[in-house]
Order: sequence, then structure tokens, then C-alpha cells
Amino acid sequence: MSNSFSISVIIPTYNRRHTLPRAINSVLNQKVEISEIIIIDDGSTDGTSQFISSNYPSLKYIYQNNRGVSAARNIGIKSARSNWIAFLDSDDEWLNTKLVEQLKLLKKHPEIKFIHTDETWIRNNNEVKQKQSHKKYGGYIFNKSLEKCRISPSTVVCKRSLLIELNGFDEDLLICEDYDLWLRITSMNNILFINKPLIKKYGGHEDQLSINHNGIEKYHIQSLEKLIGQNFPFEQNQKMIKMLITKIKIFAQGAKKRGRIDTYHKFIKRIDELSSLL
Repeated sequence: MSNSFSISVIIPTYNRRHTLPRAINSVLNQKVEISEIIIIDDGSTDGTSQFISSNYPSLKYIYQNNRGVSAARNIGIKSARSNWIAFLDSDDEWLNTKLVEQLKLLKKHPEIKFIHTDETWIRNNNEVKQKQSHKKYGGYIFNKSLEKCRISPSTVVCKRSLLIELNGFDEDLLICEDYDLWLRITSMNNILFINKPLIKKYGGHEDQLSINHNGIEKYHIQSLEKLIGQNFPFEQNQKMIKMLITKIKIFAQGAKKRGRIDTYHKFIKRIDELSSLL
């Protein structure tokens, strides 16, 4: 690829020495030149540092005290020297044509700053069929992205300048940091999508963040509360308010069923406040 398509691969990891080789090797097996692979170790205690230095000494290794995946990715973004960034979670795996197919399409659309692909889900060594509600899209997909996260980080290739402009991932969100960033990106950007699974996304293991945190909608609410009133077009801001009301109503009914009446009334008050903005 030409120099305009120099690409850095960012792999955040935390105590995943057992899955790192699969992820790293899937990058090394790509059919396109990669400028650098950056491993950001988020405070691992399983010997990740020694493992990387012994087995992959040519990779760029950065250690940080445990601050979460968003901080790790953000350090990778700031440290990268390429003008394109590809993300890969340390428990996922790329097919060997992933990057070449994405970069080929980007060359045809030089105005585009973001591309993602479909994925294959693997749970307990078995392929899991995705529900229709998890369908992914290209184009201007802000509205489709409000209900749930429709982009997997491990499928993404993005212009580094766009990530820098938007200050990367929100480090205050324990999970759903991708949902938050994709909303900010899709608000103003047409994105490309390859309707073909080019990664294997592994799940079901105990250390997976989305498993350890019940009530993923809580973090969607946290993100929407933060984003409303920021620099979004009026119509998009209104849609965020409506989606936030919908999600809070679900929490309100749950609180009422569990007898948490004070919490229920707190939610109802917030719904009334938000409704007044419509």
C-alpha cells in the first residue's frame, strides 16, 4: 500500500497471555504491510511483558498501571505513528484478508475516514448465530447506533486524525466506551461497511468485561446523559433524548418491580425533565 495508507495496529491487553499469540499472529499473517503493532499492557500480572519480549521482540510494547481498556487504546492512538489505526482486542482474531480488503475499499473512497466489517461470534468453541437485532450497517448510521453498539472494535480501521479530534475513548465508561465513541463518529461521518465476517470474536470467558458488568443499558444511559447537549445537530440531539427516555423507562419499571420506590420516582422525575426538552 502507498504511504498514505500507513497503518498501526493497537492491541490492548490485561492478563491475556493465553490469547495474545492468536491475536498477534492474526495480524502478522495479514496480506498487507503494517507499519507497527502496538501492545498496550494494562497492568497485567501474568507475565505478559516477559512473554512479548521473548516471543515478539519487534513489537512496540507499552506498559501502564491498570486504568482500563479505554485508557489503553487512547495511549495506543497517541503513540501511533501511522495515519490509520486498526483495533484488535487481545481475545479476538483477524482473518488474513481483513486489512487488505478494507484498505482496498478505502482507496476507492478517499473521503471516508472509518470502515468496519461483519464478524463471526465464537462462544465456548462454537459458532453462534447473530440475531437480526445485531445486524451491522454502513453509511450514515447514527440513528441505527442509538439502540445498541453496532460496531465491533476489532473490525475497525479509522483515520488517526479523527480519533485525535474526538479525544478517543471516554475513560470514565467502564464498558460501552465503543458505543459512546461510535455515536460521536457516526454523527458526522459516512462510514464504510464490508458485509462479510473478517474477524472471529471470542466470548463466554470469565474475564470478558461485558459479562462481568450486568445491566449494559446502565452504561448506554451514562453515555447518552453525557452526550446530550454537546455539539450534535438538533435532530440527533432529539433522537438521543428519546432513546434515553426509552432506556430510563426500562430501569424505572425494574426499580418499581423490586420495590425500590424512591429510585423509581427519581427515574420518573428524570423522564419528565427530558420530556420537557422535546
